[in-house]
Amino acid sequence: MKPIVKWAGGKSKLLPELRTRVPKAIDTYVEPFMGGAALFFSLASERPFKRARLGDKNEDLVACYRAVRDTVEDVIAALGPYKYDRDVYYRARDQDPRKLNDPARAARLIFLNRTCYNGLWRVNSKGKFNVPFGRYTNPKICDPDGLREAAKLLAGVDVQLSDFDTMTRDLSERDFVYFDPPYVPVSKTADFTAYSADGFDRADQERLVDRMRVLKKRGVKALLSNADTEETRQLYREFRTETVLMPRSINRDASKRGDIGELLVMTWNAR
Repeated sequence: MKPIVKWAGGKSKLLPELRTRVPKAIDTYVEPFMGGAALFFSLASERPFKRARLGDKNEDLVACYRAVRDTVEDVIAALGPYKYDRDVYYRARDQDPRKLNDPARAARLIFLNRTCYNGLWRVNSKGKFNVPFGRYTNPKICDPDGLREAAKLLAGVDVQLSDFDTMTRDLSERDFVYFDPPYVPVSKTADFTAYSADGFDRADQERLVDRMRVLKKRGVKALLSNADTEETRQLYREFRTETVLMPRSINRDASKRGDIGELLVMTWNAR
């Protein structure tokens, strides 16, 4: 099962590495930075967990997952009028998603996500999506079979508009968390990418380190991925870490796309 949205930093290409580190049996699976939720969808058909909890701070994304879970046929119907057209794109981009019901909001996000530049979801400080129209050849805007399959896998899943700290407060030894936060910039000239209006800054990165400490003390198995930089290695120096290579396709400069070091951080000995 592929993710229903493309998301910057998506983990589809890292799945072989991630899956080898997922426990065989899990009570509650938690993914607080769900994005495209590639790991969840990869595991969901096998169901190695009793229950699952997905979350994000992006309101549009949370509304999209809830609508696909609860009213997938309405989402498919709402996608019907959309077509790959510049004028249609900018009219949809200018809509206020808060004034739409969840199926219409989900359809708007999926359409913009499939047709925007480089599949990048980015909002400004007011929470307004601001990515320009992309250049594609007949992109697939609606995938009814894929959406219906996603709805089956999301059935019974708790989808929260929530902070990572709140989502992981009640976990215990048999639970598992996968953290895939916005990355620490890989250079001094790089910026955090704003996936939600309030962003994710250095203080948030340090809060996440504190949360990993709490989970480790509790015996909760938590796996985190981030860019392999000197800063992230320092942030997570007290934990078990491994570096793996992952193909990276999102960069303004095409010559800088390619394999990049990914730091995997664990609260337990995964192997």
